[in-house]
Amino acid sequence: MNEGLIPRRYAKALYKYAQEQQCTQQVYADSQRLEEAFATHPALTKALGNPALSATEKEQLLVAAAGTDAGKAILRFINLVILNHRETYFRAAMLDFQEVYRKENNIARVTITTATTMNDDIVARIKNLLKTQLDKELEFVYVTDPALIGGFILRVESMQLDASIQNELKKLRVKLLNK
Repeated sequence: MNEGLIPRRYAKALYKYAQEQQCTQQVYADSQRLEEAFATHPALTKALGNPALSATEKEQLLVAAAGTDAGKAILRFINLVILNHRETYFRAAMLDFQEVYRKENNIARVTITTATTMNDDIVARIKNLLKTQLDKELEFVYVTDPALIGGFILRVESMQLDASIQNELKKLRVKLLNK
């Protein structure tokens, strides 16, 4: 079976269940918290794929990663995933769930990457500009990457605007090499 298909099906099933239980926002928050745990602790992914750990231990790891604020729906989902031996797809299912949630609730994810932290005034101007251009609710993610040197990279869903100095230097290098 396609590895992308399994997490997608679980994500859709979780969304449908969360709708029935009227807790989609709670599950969305839980999925974000779990994704943050996966991002900050790469060993979590390795642990879920480790055949030496029992199903109970893997479930305990995911419940701990979900935190004390986790809702019943996500805890039941964790149990289901472990029961069906699909724990290696868990992170992908959480990411797919977030995608489904955003699509169903007309939310666009906006990622702004800069070399240093941005001034609040500039952030507000970017938000206002995007709100007028997009007919969606916006969810902002801010990332700092000193490698950009200056400028910014703006990603809105699948579109990207790269106005970084790093990108300009790459373009200049390519031009010089092609002459």
